[in-house]
Amino acid sequence: MTPAPHPRVEPVAGMLSVVSPVYGCEHCLEHLVERVKAAVATTGMALEILLVNDGSPDGSWERILELSRIHPEVRGLRLSRNFGQHYAISAGIEHARGELVAVMDCDLQDLPEELPRLVAAARDGSDIVLAQRAERKDPPLKRFTSFAFFKLLGYLTDVRQDHSTANFGVFSRKVIDVVNAMPEADRCFPLMVKWTGLPTRLVPVEHAPRGEGRSGYNLGKLLRLALNIVLSYSDKPLRMVVKVGLAFSALAFLIVLLSVYRYSVGDIAVAGYTSIVASIWLLGGVMILCVGITGLYLGRLFNDAKGRPYYVVSEYANFPGAPR
Repeated sequence: MTPAPHPRVEPVAGMLSVVSPVYGCEHCLEHLVERVKAAVATTGMALEILLVNDGSPDGSWERILELSRIHPEVRGLRLSRNFGQHYAISAGIEHARGELVAVMDCDLQDLPEELPRLVAAARDGSDIVLAQRAERKDPPLKRFTSFAFFKLLGYLTDVRQDHSTANFGVFSRKVIDVVNAMPEADRCFPLMVKWTGLPTRLVPVEHAPRGEGRSGYNLGKLLRLALNIVLSYSDKPLRMVVKVGLAFSALAFLIVLLSVYRYSVGDIAVAGYTSIVASIWLLGGVMILCVGITGLYLGRLFNDAKGRPYYVVSEYANFPGAPR
């Protein structure tokens, strides 16, 4: 079991924590902070902004340090390397102090001005409030790869996936505490939130073009992410392996019966070399595939058995009493 990286944070009543993983968006951060502050001011809630530097190769961490000195609401976490978006989100929500927690990207495609509407929906009794993008402002290739990713993920997990929603949303402390208590090393924030089964509401929002930089996800990375998620959150591939094995067993039995019948009626004098070789290669390939899928699941169990933390914080900004 993966140990919690730090003790449970006591929530602060009336506070909204805005968590944003940061990668390759150094010049967006000042606009992000100013717009979030202006938007949340209309809600009457206290505010903290948690910027999690996920091994960004630019000067994002230096910018976070500067903003934390200028804006007392800004707190920063610097991960020791690039762990990935969902791990950075986990780091942020595990340090968040708000009774409500918002998660949003740092590139300003998630509009901070939508936060008051999401907060209002959360205050109205919904534990999970997801921002539903009416029209995505991404390049066609990005929209296609995202659509294909969610379709594949939905098929392999047997859970309907909505490509119009992502990480952007506002979540109650109840949801955050449940997600933080999940011990698995493979993290996928939207699926972990959905697993809780708590009351959910979709709020249509505007989606903006990317403010800076490029998305770190291409089709290959999305497929790898889908594979990791499926292996961590579904046993459907194993069930598919069983079905394939049963299907090939039934096919082999029918072939044996057919061969015996043809031999008995004198239709076969000498067994065919080609059919034997083809059968060996086909069955061998299926067996290797089945063993490989089983091995991937064993690898996931091995990773979880190590009990390693799923992120490492190397530096803190505006965390009184934090380790140096």
